[in-house]
Amino acid sequence: MFSLFVLAGALLCSGCGGTSSSHQTPPPATTPTAATPTVATTTAQNGAVIASLASTTSGATIYYTLDGSTPTTSSQVYEAPFLVASNLTVKALAAASGSNNSSVTTQAFTTSIPSGTLVWSDEFNGTAGTTYGQPNPATWTYDTGTNCCGNNEQETYCAWGSTTAPCSTSSPNAWVGTDGYLHVQALQPTAGATTYTSARLKSSGLFSFMYGRIEARMQLPESQGMWPAFWMLGNNIATVNWPACGELDIMEHIDGSNAPTYVGGTPPGYDWIAGSIHGGTASNEGNGTQQYHPAGFSAAAWHTYGMIWTKGQIQYYIDDPSNIYATFNTSNLVYNNGSVAPWPFDAGPQFVILNLAVGGSWPGNVDSTTVFPGNMLVDYVRIYTP
Repeated sequence: MFSLFVLAGALLCSGCGGTSSSHQTPPPATTPTAATPTVATTTAQNGAVIASLASTTSGATIYYTLDGSTPTTSSQVYEAPFLVASNLTVKALAAASGSNNSSVTTQAFTTSIPSGTLVWSDEFNGTAGTTYGQPNPATWTYDTGTNCCGNNEQETYCAWGSTTAPCSTSSPNAWVGTDGYLHVQALQPTAGATTYTSARLKSSGLFSFMYGRIEARMQLPESQGMWPAFWMLGNNIATVNWPACGELDIMEHIDGSNAPTYVGGTPPGYDWIAGSIHGGTASNEGNGTQQYHPAGFSAAAWHTYGMIWTKGQIQYYIDDPSNIYATFNTSNLVYNNGSVAPWPFDAGPQFVILNLAVGGSWPGNVDSTTVFPGNMLVDYVRIYTP
């Protein structure tokens, strides 16, 4: 009996008083917190700055607001540096998979820049002795490829320095000349062939702005199939897609002096340009469009094409900010059935695009009258305080 009692006691106490780590409970894991975003600035012009947001947490997404409200993971996603030329408060937080959201960083900007002040520009000043100068790589990147961007266009878009056929560094499609102009050129590399090259420059990921007055002084090609454009898209196209991101067409032009009758012309001898806004969804697009076609207007001559962007309103003008030919507000962006579409133009900054398309659904394709090379010249792009 004694031996059985001793054995039972030993079994009952087999885990007593030991120091083996195999039976210790590990401490609970600590969930990391994403690093709070930082706000850095570089100088623009006349007191304006360009703000950039960053987090040291790898793979973090930064959400931010520009109206002083507290950001959430439903706020605008940071995609590109943006111009600051007025009083505003930037608030931002970072979120990353497997991490707690960061605390909110706040940066208030206070300026006293007068209305109508030039705060950013690209003057396209070429370098003496350089036949083909590279457009500023700190501002401009490129869409590339054949039919890269829809519309059944015929061109292959080429980036600066591309050597992939049909692109060629010896015949670039976009360059800054010693004449002080950006040249965007549509080429037919082999005469009589149906291969065409051109360029589509964009400031996506590099520079953007929200609210102000933007304009470009331009000279446009006019032959069949040439489709020059100066326009903008929301930075958030990467997260909400087109057209929900909002599209602002400051200038589009087709058909030269043979404008289609749906814009009110009786061709030939009737030149015009269009200014438009687009929103809604891919399956239910909202838009508004106005044409500019005064007697004697020619897009082949030099003109300044501009937009005044304020909260809840877009205005387009030609040559002078007082010469407004189109005004759109939150009630003018409509679906085909006439109902009002959501207004996307107060959601956040947009980036700039300059391109020369060849052919496509709107202008129609190249024909025997089309002139190559087609040249779109840009003297400058400038942004002013509203």
